Amino acid sequence: MARLLRWTGYVVIALLLALLFTALWVWFASESKLKAHVAERTEHLAAPSAAQLADAPRQLRLLGCSDCHGDGVRGALMFDEPNIARVYAPNLTLIAAKASDQQLARAIRHGIGVDGRSLIIMPSATFSRLTDGEIAALIAAVRALPRGGKPQPPREIGLFGRLGLASGRFHTQPNALAEYARKMPVDLGPQLEAGRHIVASRCAECHGPDLGGAEVAPGINAPDLSIVGAYDLPAFARLMRQGIPVGGRKLGMMGEVARIEFSHYTDAEIGQIHAYLQARAQRVTG
Repeated sequence: MARLLRWTGYVVIALLLALLFTALWVWFASESKLKAHVAERTEHLAAPSAAQLADAPRQLRLLGCSDCHGDGVRGALMFDEPNIARVYAPNLTLIAAKASDQQLARAIRHGIGVDGRSLIIMPSATFSRLTDGEIAALIAAVRALPRGGKPQPPREIGLFGRLGLASGRFHTQPNALAEYARKMPVDLGPQLEAGRHIVASRCAECHGPDLGGAEVAPGINAPDLSIVGAYDLPAFARLMRQGIPVGGRKLGMMGEVARIEFSHYTDAEIGQIHAYLQARAQRVTG
């Protein structure tokens, strides 16, 4: 009996040591990714056109900048899931007051923070598809906003968030760029390029780099956008502006995004998006 108890004690100690080493590995592996400094990249920023500058405030809404970073982009709590992460979008008016255009462009398009560290939720992989002029116009729009507010609290990463980072299930934005460069939405010709550019640099954030569907949150999947093949233009416009799909069921994330962000698309832009996604649906399902 004493021998059995002794061996049971050895097994318990071994299990505890294994748990300890696993916890330490998860911590250090995730921490190394969170604190890793990324090599700087030189951004080629073209002078924005007068039209791009005039439209930039609307683009801040369409791209979700105002939604995530709060009123006047002065910062807001943008993600709060127990045991995963609590992340505040920073106060961009304070950051822009100290950062160069190069630093801001790298944050937007490459997921590299002003401090050189990798960003985790900022949709830089999707924004990497924005043109030089579009990026420059966004930076100008942020700089034009009144400076105010206070710095936001640092991010807090929970156990499951750290496990996801350590195991490769969750990616920092610089690590996601290669997949987005490799999986562009299908090119269907110059007559549909305007719609392709919009969906590639906006819809891909939720629906995946090639619009083939993706998991946007644990247990929540955004579908392949070939579903737009079932929408005529009026129904699609209703979906984009009100978040109401064919059949009238209530949508969660898409419903909110449509009302807050996509409702700012013009009729012409919605027509371009619809035309491209209709043609893509025919290619994918045909």
